Amino acid sequence: MSSTLRRADARGVAVIDDKTSESDLDAMGKAGVRGIRLNLATGGTNDPNVGRQRFQAATERVKGRNWHVQMYTNMAMISAIKELAASSPVTVVFDHFGGAQAELGPQQPGFADLLELVRSGKAYVKISAAYRASKLAPDYVDVVPLAKALIAANPDRIVWGTDWPHPDSVTPPGRKPTDVTPLFQIDDGRLLNQLPVWAPDPAIRKKILVDNPGRLYGF
Repeated sequence: MSSTLRRADARGVAVIDDKTSESDLDAMGKAGVRGIRLNLATGGTNDPNVGRQRFQAATERVKGRNWHVQMYTNMAMISAIKELAASSPVTVVFDHFGGAQAELGPQQPGFADLLELVRSGKAYVKISAAYRASKLAPDYVDVVPLAKALIAANPDRIVWGTDWPHPDSVTPPGRKPTDVTPLFQIDDGRLLNQLPVWAPDPAIRKKILVDNPGRLYGF
């Protein structure tokens, strides 16, 4: 996060660790941070017990700050923490379609749990980085059923994003987390052009692009 970020200009979501002090969080809040991010997928964390522990620790850190916890994870982990998310004292945000895979469709294991959390208002989902959910570039047509199902569940809990600059952030076997890899070459304009396909109603698109992020990030 840039030290030049000013509260009136932008909002941020920070990745922290156990060494991050309360005074550090205070400074982040003054700079515009409104949540912390758990990169479970990036680190290859698939153990439900580990995921639950990290989620609970994250909510404890931010519950007095009116911040949210953002998670980059997968369907199995969402199912594993569903009850915790449903009773969480803080808002939960799931990145990149919750880690759903488009080729498996809305019937894939765990997607119903994600829909239930969204429908109840307990979780937001970012319909971002369709290229992480689908292999059908450049328009990712198999993402359409997932996006429409999430929006239909609760259009007040959906936000959009580009995932710019499109990092290849998941570490496969044999690659070190410190290895520098090329960015994915993604056409952001073409990604945005899919939003009217997913949400034909202009009023719903306004919620996704303006109203919902305004509420979530406190603009």
